[in-house]
Amino acid sequence: MSSPVISESRSARLDRLPFTRRHGTLLTGSGIGWALDALDVGLISFVIAQLAVTWSADAAALSWVASAGFAGMAVGAAVGGLLADRIGRRNVFALTLLVYGLATGLSALSWSVGVLLVLRFVVGLGLGAELPVASTLVSEFAPARIRGRIVVLLEAFWAVGWIGAAVIGYLVIPASPDGWRWALLIGAVPAVWAVIVRLRLPESVRFLESKGRHDEAERVVRVFEDAARAKDPSGAAIAQRAAGTGPAVAAPAAAHGSALPVPADPAADAVRTRVADLFAPSLRRRTRAIWLVWFAVNFSYYGAFIWLPSLLVAAGFPLVRSFEYTLIITLAQLPGYLASAYLVEKWGRRVTLATFLAGSAVSAALFGFGAVSGSEAQIIAFGMLLSFFNLGAWGALYAVTPELYPTALRGTGAGWAAGVGRIASIVAPLAVPPLLAFGGAPVLFVVFSAVFVVAALGALALPELKGVPLD
Repeated sequence: MSSPVISESRSARLDRLPFTRRHGTLLTGSGIGWALDALDVGLISFVIAQLAVTWSADAAALSWVASAGFAGMAVGAAVGGLLADRIGRRNVFALTLLVYGLATGLSALSWSVGVLLVLRFVVGLGLGAELPVASTLVSEFAPARIRGRIVVLLEAFWAVGWIGAAVIGYLVIPASPDGWRWALLIGAVPAVWAVIVRLRLPESVRFLESKGRHDEAERVVRVFEDAARAKDPSGAAIAQRAAGTGPAVAAPAAAHGSALPVPADPAADAVRTRVADLFAPSLRRRTRAIWLVWFAVNFSYYGAFIWLPSLLVAAGFPLVRSFEYTLIITLAQLPGYLASAYLVEKWGRRVTLATFLAGSAVSAALFGFGAVSGSEAQIIAFGMLLSFFNLGAWGALYAVTPELYPTALRGTGAGWAAGVGRIASIVAPLAVPPLLAFGGAPVLFVVFSAVFVVAALGALALPELKGVPLD
């Protein structure tokens, strides 16, 4: 006599689906918003380089412009994560795109460093909230067996945006003294995209269930199942992914170190979340480790890349040539993401993240000494290695972060990790001028290298969650 069939949870039904056009729409819709975010962050590095010439502003004043944006990102990430656990991932995603898109356009009208600084803070509020919310939304729809790969592919849109910023920096900014204004106006495109995002993307099924909105959650799951049936009318692919050959069963809530087990009282999971919950006994170790990694990665990444065009100008290269080199170096970000997307499901999140951070450490040290020698070949080669490993590490980091927490805390956990990281991104641009004055580019990049090593050690303290279903 066969065992009775146990009804599957909606999460389990999502996990056993193949990748469908609905997943593709979600990934692309979130990814374009992600690329536009990168466009905005990347543009400021080129804007700073031109303002140093056109406004005769010193490095210390311009470093505050970059840090103001990151200060806004720190606040936005923390608040955005909390809001995502209360009003929904999709709503916060659209709102944050609108806020920073409009503020970026207004930044083009700035008439002083002070005005630009204030507007960059507002830009950061929207930008900081969008990134962890987007990765949380995508991770909650992605099938468990390829979740890491899909989130890394989402993060790969960052390279597309940064390359776009490098192209605009190379073609638009040097064209006239007001080239930086035109560049920032282009960055206002997200204000339009926000409306499209709001209408097209689904709300997280796990969020809807945590709020008791079960009818809405069921409709969303059926839309994805219908897309899977349209792709495979026989249902063979779905059947192959069901649990073995026996009866269908609900996916486990947690296994070998997955996020926190589902509470016995579901109502407690849907009422409210607190930052203190991130330090519950079962979560304390991973929260400390992920905060350390986020802090260290932000410090070295933004310290290096925000100042990269300016560092090349200071090394004696013309403005246009420094922008050209930055564009070439940026192109290496895409293969870094693709390698990370493959390895997070092959090696696992922890080993991939630690390996790419170690590669970033070596590349940073080599780039620092190459920049001093003035060798164009060394600058480009070591700069491309730094781009490859550093952005591959970012992909793995965004893949693992949402997986560490249960649904009711996922947005908060991802948002606060990103917020802590933004503290480092505030400090990093301010630390570059004094470090350069103290020991030049070699000392600066040796510091970045050491911080990458700390991040790699933090990554090794994280649990391995490859293939583990979200709660």
